[in-house]
Formats: sequence, C-alpha cells, structure tokens
Amino acid sequence: MSGWGEFIAAYGAFLASHAIPVRPPVKPFLTARLGKSGFSLAYSLLSIAVLVWLIVAAGRAPYAELWPRASWQNHVTLVTMAAACLILALAAFRPNPFSFGGWRNAAFDPARPGIIGWIRHPFLAVLALWAAGHLAPNGDLAHVVLFGGFALFALLGMRLIDRRRKREIGDQQWSRLVDAAKSGRSFAPDASTSGRGVAGLALLAALIWLHPHVIGLDPLTW
Repeated sequence: MSGWGEFIAAYGAFLASHAIPVRPPVKPFLTARLGKSGFSLAYSLLSIAVLVWLIVAAGRAPYAELWPRASWQNHVTLVTMAAACLILALAAFRPNPFSFGGWRNAAFDPARPGIIGWIRHPFLAVLALWAAGHLAPNGDLAHVVLFGGFALFALLGMRLIDRRRKREIGDQQWSRLVDAAKSGRSFAPDASTSGRGVAGLALLAALIWLHPHVIGLDPLTW
C-alpha cells in the first residue's frame, strides 16, 4: 500500500485508535485485564506507533502544492514550538482535574493553579500549537490535512473533555472549580517556574537538534 491509500489508511487508524479504546464498553474491559497503568501504557504505545505511521504516510503521499514555501514560515514554526515547549514544561507532572493527563489530581490547589489557571487543557494546547506551527511551512495537500486535522482534533478535544468532566463531577462543582482556578491566576512565578522554563527551552533546543536527524530537515535552514 502506498500513496493516498496508505495515507487514508493511516489517518483512519489514527482516528480509530483514539476513539475506540476510550469508549465506555471498551475501556473498562481493557482496564480490567491490563490494569490502569497497563491500559495507559498500551494506549500510549499504540498512539505513538500510529502517529509515526501517519507522519511517514503523509511524506509518502503524492505531492500536491496548495501554497509555496517561504523563508518566513520557519519563524512561525519556531515561535509556536517555543510556546508549546514552555507550556508543556509548565504543565508536566502537575495536578489538573480539568483534563486528561493530570498527575495527583487530588492535590490540585485552585488558589495556586499555575498554568492550569490560564489553560485548562495544556497538552491539547501543545498539540494545537505544534500542528499550527508546522502547517505554515508544509503547504502540500497531505500535510495540510495532517496538521490541520491535528489542530482541529485538539481544539474539538478541549470542548469534548470539558463536557465529559463537567458531566462526571457535576455542573456546580465544575463551575466552582473553574472560577476558583481563574481567581488564582497570577503572573508571579512560583518556586518551580524558572526551572520549568529552562526545561522548556532545553526541550526546544533538543527538538531543533534532533529534527534533521529524525525528520531529515533542519528547522533553522529549511
């Protein structure tokens, strides 16, 4: 299988791998047999494998240009990726009762929400920024569908998760938690913010260094 056929198959597998395992009849069945940690690990490995296949399939798809390459597009990618890396560093291993991927959610303090007070779904925001930033320099049809679909997936995912979490904890509790987190917003950094900021910039530098070795294109000179 090659060309558009592979790309369509990979896209379908990506959507299915994110929709089917988390459905109510499927997730409890798998969790009961794999355990919560086993399910999370299996789901993560499956998601990564299908994502890699989808990216490779997009590169193999027939080239159909929608807009030409321009040097300014690199700056769009670098700026959005810098923002994505900083958000990821600020959100990693923090309690977040609003979204998936929270760590020790029972310890969440709405008076000190950190990045969660500004962005309820930081990991989806990172995905949206990554996709939007890579959309600019990739003006062929396959990559527009790829990155545009990821951005749309992330933005719609925020609404869907809000709806699901509100249903799980109740409207009143949801509203109180959201209002408390907004009230706790602050521009004053906490003790870990500086370290996390450095970690975010280090991640950006590592991704820039790895990009030509893994993807085959240098983001600084592409």
